[in-house]
Amino acid sequence: MSEERLEPSSATQIDWFASSTDRERQLRAEREQSKLPLGPLDVVHVFWLAGMSCDGCSIAVLGATSPPIEQLLSGSIPGAPKIVLHHPVLSVEAGKAFVRNFEMAERNELGVPYVVAFEGSVADERLAAQSGGYWSALGAEEQEDGSHRPIPTADWLGRLAPNAAAVLAVGTCATWGGVPAAAGNPTGSMSVMDYLGSDYRSSYGLPVVNLPGCSPIGDNITETVMTILLFLQGLGPLPEFDELGRPAWLFQSTVHQQCGRAGFYEEGTFAEHYGEKECLVEVGCWGPVVQCNITARGAINHMGGCMNTGGICIGCTMPGFPDRFAPFYKTPPGSTLSSNSSRLVGSFIRPLRRITQEFQNREPGWGATKDVPSGWGHVKRPSVAKRVVHALYERYQFLGSRKPGDSPYTGGGES
Repeated sequence: MSEERLEPSSATQIDWFASSTDRERQLRAEREQSKLPLGPLDVVHVFWLAGMSCDGCSIAVLGATSPPIEQLLSGSIPGAPKIVLHHPVLSVEAGKAFVRNFEMAERNELGVPYVVAFEGSVADERLAAQSGGYWSALGAEEQEDGSHRPIPTADWLGRLAPNAAAVLAVGTCATWGGVPAAAGNPTGSMSVMDYLGSDYRSSYGLPVVNLPGCSPIGDNITETVMTILLFLQGLGPLPEFDELGRPAWLFQSTVHQQCGRAGFYEEGTFAEHYGEKECLVEVGCWGPVVQCNITARGAINHMGGCMNTGGICIGCTMPGFPDRFAPFYKTPPGSTLSSNSSRLVGSFIRPLRRITQEFQNREPGWGATKDVPSGWGHVKRPSVAKRVVHALYERYQFLGSRKPGDSPYTGGGES
């Protein structure tokens, strides 16, 4: 999609009270050309729509640090176009000026590419319309009788998606339906992918991009947006997505594989109560089967995150959430086999590791029989049984190698 050419105009002709889309079109004609262009696109608009949402995804993206939302909005990231964000809460515009931006995008009058970001699940507005209401709306349009009808955000999604460069489903409600689509809900809520269908492709040929999480990690959102922007610029390939449209580099591993408590699972030690340091599987954690990078990346600025702060994983990034993970805080059925297997293996692996640890905590000069000259406490000497086990361990350790300090001329060690 090529940019519309605008004739240069003086600064006095810029209408600072117009909609942000109109202002941007005027400012593009005022830009200085003294610096080298970073790419074929100067600006990309992002239209943020909210369906059945708690606004937690908006809060999450505001906390992003890598990259921060401020750098995306200011266009200060080398190679990336500036984002003009049209957000129902964060935008300073209101009323007709705000809605005009969406109307221009619908009529394909922006002159630059735009991206649709949808937060929250898509409600079935036909159900609400039966009683003359609506579930979630943005703006209003005049009817033939002079009355005004609120425009459901589901309608805006259907209007803007065909010409969008990309459609991003932000958060679990948008990606899989989430809590509003749980069993027994009266709204008929569904995911963006369900609403647009499997045949949907953006103007750049992309299916719906899914960024799950309740709420998602802010850095996951801005990092994915950044990679898509570089793709739109022609400065990078389209990043890899899995079969469900999730960024593969963010969601290919499970919570458990990246969890700092996974070592306890391996040795068969599990927490029995919240607040304990061991693996949380037996107090209701679904981490071994949930694809999410919260334990590696943290919630905000690499800090926090469910399991990092003592909470369990309830599977909020997965398509089956919440119904397939209920009841929360109950031991997952599969852990009966897996955790007991870990206990069996850990029952003899753990003692052997402690023996090795005990000897590795002694300087070579102390040997196994000398006292440790520490003023902090008494260090017991290893028992005879432990010394025998360690001697066998050490002999295997240096099999085919020479132990430090042994000389090949004295016959010590292995040659």
